[in-house]
Amino acid sequence: MEKLFVDLGKNSYDILFTDSFNGLAGAMEDIGAPKKLLIVTDSNVEKLYAREVDEILKESGYDSAVYSFAAGEENKGMDAILGICGACIEHEMDRKSMIVALGGGVVGDMAGFAAAIFMRGIDFVQVPTTLLSQSDSSVGGKTGIDFMESKNILGAFHQPRLVYINVSTLKTLPKEQFVSGMGEVIKHGIIRDSGFFDYLENNISLIKTLDSETLIKMDRTNCSIKADVVMHDERETGLRAILNFGHTIGHAVESAYDFKMTHGECVGIGMIGASYIAYKRGMIDEGVLNRIESILELYGFKTRVRLPERETVLGFMRKDKKKIAGKLKFVLPTRIGDVTQTTDVRGEEIYSALEYISNREKNI
Repeated sequence: MEKLFVDLGKNSYDILFTDSFNGLAGAMEDIGAPKKLLIVTDSNVEKLYAREVDEILKESGYDSAVYSFAAGEENKGMDAILGICGACIEHEMDRKSMIVALGGGVVGDMAGFAAAIFMRGIDFVQVPTTLLSQSDSSVGGKTGIDFMESKNILGAFHQPRLVYINVSTLKTLPKEQFVSGMGEVIKHGIIRDSGFFDYLENNISLIKTLDSETLIKMDRTNCSIKADVVMHDERETGLRAILNFGHTIGHAVESAYDFKMTHGECVGIGMIGASYIAYKRGMIDEGVLNRIESILELYGFKTRVRLPERETVLGFMRKDKKKIAGKLKFVLPTRIGDVTQTTDVRGEEIYSALEYISNREKNI
């Protein structure tokens, strides 16, 4: 089992990397977890792993129960949060009890938000089961739900006590969900680590075999990049916003498609759009733009999609929470491994980028 320490003072925690759930109970004991636990999951993950995790915890003396909600981004709302809180009450949870988030990004976001508000805040543990959640959403303490067509607009910063990553769960993922997760992995290379980007370029075939040792290596490096950013800026007052590379356009595309495209796919499209804006500004050359598009394509991403009317997409952008004084914030690459933040992207630049990612001929 490998370990990564996220140093956030009193909010510090470990990220553990392994290939089974067998060490979970021991890891819970190491952090002094209370005996009363609620495992929160969704209807997909419940069938795969909920019984196994529940039995492992019960065998170690934990009083655990399972609460499952209907899977899907469309269910990431307040009704589901209230359902989780109701399950906490029914399981006789108190302020010393703990929630275990078992599932993908939606599960982690909602279980974490419920933990942040139940009895004014109880502890929770992340046990992410998708590449998207293992590579991004389980690390950093962002929790939230969608509201009024805006993604993650309601939420709280609430750091987990532990992140337990079992990479063997990736072997049961549908292909599109693995691709979705790779969007965030590739993003971290582009914004912060050119060497990691090179590794992802040069080891595509090996990574696609889902070899456990390779996945642990990839996950650990990836999480170390995000953890380093979070440690420098826990509550996103500056540097942490670079993690939103691809998200300004990506979230709008996700909303415009009524969440029928995966989050990672939309981030991939958003990264291409942001990179095109950077290219047209002369911040990167055509070679960098092509490398970004090429790696996404090789991992199975759509690099062009038919978009709704541009005003529709821009309308969703204007609802996004990533604004400063009413201006959209963009993260633009300056090279592989480095980005800059700006709020001066003009409407015509956004329209040009949307046209580019809609153009099947890929003309620059």
